[in-house]
Amino acid sequence: MKAVEMKKDIYWVGAIDWSLRNFHGYKTGHGATYNAYLIIDDKITLIDTVKHGFEEEMLSRISSVIDPAKIDYIVSSHVEMDHSGGLPCMSKVAPNAKIITSFPNGQKGLTAHYGNLNYQTVKAGDTLNIGKGNLSFVTTPMLHWPDSMVTYCPEEKILFSNDAFGQHFCSTERFDSEIDLPLVLWEAKKYFANILMPYGKQAQGALKALSGYDIEMILTGHGISWKEHIKDILACYESWSNYEVKERAVVVFDSMWHSTEIMAKTITDAFVSRGIPAVFFDLKTNELSDIVTELFDSKYLAVGSPTINNQMMPTVAAFLCYLKGLQPKNHKAFAFGSYGWGGQSVGLVEEELKAIGCEICLEKIRNVNVPSEEVLKDIEEKIKSIR
Repeated sequence: MKAVEMKKDIYWVGAIDWSLRNFHGYKTGHGATYNAYLIIDDKITLIDTVKHGFEEEMLSRISSVIDPAKIDYIVSSHVEMDHSGGLPCMSKVAPNAKIITSFPNGQKGLTAHYGNLNYQTVKAGDTLNIGKGNLSFVTTPMLHWPDSMVTYCPEEKILFSNDAFGQHFCSTERFDSEIDLPLVLWEAKKYFANILMPYGKQAQGALKALSGYDIEMILTGHGISWKEHIKDILACYESWSNYEVKERAVVVFDSMWHSTEIMAKTITDAFVSRGIPAVFFDLKTNELSDIVTELFDSKYLAVGSPTINNQMMPTVAAFLCYLKGLQPKNHKAFAFGSYGWGGQSVGLVEEELKAIGCEICLEKIRNVNVPSEEVLKDIEEKIKSIR
């Protein structure tokens, strides 16, 4: 396996996980990459490693450029094992290499995972000279772990961005100019929505810290790197980290005998009739991470469930649990559903929506058994009243 030259003397030497389909509950329909970068200078430097199990692929790529034993520095941007899993292997292959990590959280985390290796800590603003080039470190705590940091090379105007600006996405291409831009932006949005959403404030802080840097290339920790569309991805991160929402609705439900489904379709059509685009998600057939990506920048959320054993449907409960952990902001929401006798589910859904932080914009809609035409017309009128 060959390294890919990203710029003179700077190579991508990561690994491609074509088969990955689940990352902590986030469905990765296009797999993932674990990006590592090799800098050839007076001091040979490796930026990050790969997930355990992919070390041989990384070593093969490094070996296509230099003897891995000659590596002087390994920058560990992030303790999480999809980035650091190759450190034990690299410590054996390059025993003299110093592992550069953030102080104190990087050193603590790496020691907890891998024991006492050859660590050298850095703080925000520290610079490491590697010969013709320098590496400056910017700590980005809680984006999305306490130890996270990014690395900037001023001579090359390259930002090694760790998890920021990345995507769980497989491709043999490495740059945004080589692949369909809307697809890459969608995957970047999905990554932000499902992993970084709780950390908007921290993302804002990172954007501010990086605003003074002259960046001509962003080499990401996952997926495609940025060269032609840096302004686009920075603008997206500015919007996403501010939780900006659009006039759009997401309707999410499960149904046993189609009554709640009929209500969901009526709600979807009613939003569209108002000129508000709407997306319809049946929880039996749609992945939570895809739903969250659509919801992330949509203003309205409608969640429907019939009642089963005095509770909401388990799929609806799972969706609301997943959403609560992501701490969404700026959504207006309401609950709906049909029932046979008890009808507790709709109230339970509404309480969960409140706990998530949604503004309840419409009184919960409950219907006994199959909704009549009159009931459906009433639902349409209620959607018209939402402000």
